This record gives sequence, C-alpha cells and structure tokens, in this order.
Amino acid sequence: MDAHGAGTAYPPLDDRPVRWGLLGAGSIAPAFADAVRRSAGGQLVAVASREPGRARALADAHGGARVYGSYHDLYVDRDVDAIYISTTHPFHTEQALAAVAAGKHVMVEKPLALTVADTESVFEAARERRVLAMEAMWTRCLPVVREIVDRVRRGEVGQVRSFAAAFTVPFRYDESHRLFDLANGGGALLDLGVYPVTLAHLLAGHPTDLQVLGSTCPTGADDLVALQWMTQDGAVVQVLCDSRSHGGSRTVIRGTEGWIEVHGPVNDPESFTIHRGHSSEWVEAPREHFLHEVEEFHRCLRLGLLESPVVPHADTVAIMTIMESARRELGVIYPQEEAPLHT
Repeated sequence: MDAHGAGTAYPPLDDRPVRWGLLGAGSIAPAFADAVRRSAGGQLVAVASREPGRARALADAHGGARVYGSYHDLYVDRDVDAIYISTTHPFHTEQALAAVAAGKHVMVEKPLALTVADTESVFEAARERRVLAMEAMWTRCLPVVREIVDRVRRGEVGQVRSFAAAFTVPFRYDESHRLFDLANGGGALLDLGVYPVTLAHLLAGHPTDLQVLGSTCPTGADDLVALQWMTQDGAVVQVLCDSRSHGGSRTVIRGTEGWIEVHGPVNDPESFTIHRGHSSEWVEAPREHFLHEVEEFHRCLRLGLLESPVVPHADTVAIMTIMESARRELGVIYPQEEAPLHT
C-alpha cells in the first residue's frame, strides 16, 4: 500500500498510450473524448452505445474508433484498457461491475452509483479484480481546487470555522426530463448538490450531525435541498442546491486567521481570493475541465494504483453517505432501491 492507502496491483501502463473505451455517447461523452485526445498518453479506441448514429459521429470525430452497439462487446475488447461510463445514474453500478469483471479499469461519471451500498460494491469488486476504479468527479482534479485545498490544509486561513456554497441551475419542469425522473436517478442533490457537498467535505469535513430541508416535485424527485452540518472539528457547513431557480454561485471558507472566496460556479471555479487581515491575494490556475481528471487517471495507471489519492474511494463513499441520508430524510427513494440491479 502507498501513503494514501491506494494499493498497487497491475503492471503500470507506462510504455504505451492508455486505450480508452466510452460506454455511452450522450452529451458529456464528446467532452471526455476530447480530453482524452488532448491528454498526454491517452487514445480513444472504441465507443459503445445503443444509439449507433451518435456513437459513429463521436468515433469519426476522434480518429475512427471502433463502434459497438453492445456494451458486452466493449467489455471484452482486448484493445481497451479503461472504460469511461457516462450513462444515467441507475445503470452505473451494473455497467461498472461488468467492466471490472472483464478486467477493465473504470472511471464512472458522478455520482458513481445511486446508493452507498452500490458505491461500495463497485470499489470492492475493483479491489478484488485488482483494477483502478475512480469516480469522475472532475472538480476535485482542477488545479484551482487543489490549490484551495493545499492553502486550507497549510493553515493559511487558520482553523476552518464555516463553509457555505450554493449551486442552482434552473430547468423547466418536465416529468420526462432526466433531472425530474425518479426512475432515471433524477434529483437536484445527486446532479447538482454533489458538487458543493464534495467541496464542503473536502475543505471542512464529514458531518457529526446533519440537518436537512427541501422539497420534491410531483414525480417524487428532490428539486430543492438545503443541508447544514457540524464537523468533528467544530466547523459549520451550509450547502444549497436547486434545479428550479436562478442565482449566482458563491463559495466561502471562513477561518480563524482569514477567509477564502471562490469565484465562478462551484463545480467549475475560475479563481479564488484569500483574505488575511488587510491584505488579499487573488489566485487563478488553468482550467481544462475533463483533461485534469483524465490525466490523474493516467498518472494512477502509470503508478499501478487501485485508487486515486485525489479522488479516494473513502471520500466517494462518505459523500454518498451524506447525500443518501439527506434524500431519504426528504422521502426520496429510488425504485432501484426496492429492486436492486444486481445481487
């Protein structure tokens, strides 16, 4: 095991490009494919989708990668090292487990699964099969976020006393839209709230006590969620997400020696200002969106790691624990929880 508890298992992929397969060709897949193309040491070799036209267009735009109409064909392709899964939430677990069983490394779009139990099952299977598994929480991999984390952990604002963030994106209500469709993993918390909850957990800590307010839409999916919690170190966290309102995204970390204001959307910060006494420092860093998570995955593969120290399994599980507890308090239960996708 290394210093982060991320065990090594397989021969590091340091003598050739990492050969990627995409599972799903929806709206997010082209951005990921472009990041693979721009990365150091990545190559897109296959796309699997139940929509052949979209898959073919994506493959043609990236060097003529192979196209599969069956996910199974992608799992068993010997030329694929790693699979990126970008289908909707309820299918992540089944697909990730199948990819892992086939010996593929997996990066699974956030949230990695619908429940804590399913999240743990994917990581447990990956550890047993000795392959790398990582949630595609690209925000954690952004240089500006990693710099904020470093500054906070070095004590540049003293002891963190509070964290506040909101992420609101207005969608027109449509019961068939993925965000409001409970059977398709709908809900503001898993789609939007995962970002401020992730930053709060990263910068302030895990709850010792969680308070939840919110509302649901007619389909039963959550559309407004406010969380407040106290950490073991005495910090108070306040997080808001809403899929039906407008509003700026302001993230603030307050400490005993100063405070940090994060500029830009909570999922895609542009820069931050650190204030100490009468002085302030403005900091920005490159933003290449998906490229940073792709290169972190490649780095882990070159080291032979089973998990990324930047997006560790324990944090993914802990954050899902917060969200699962919150939505269940609001009465949001997914159909898949009553009829699991796997045994």
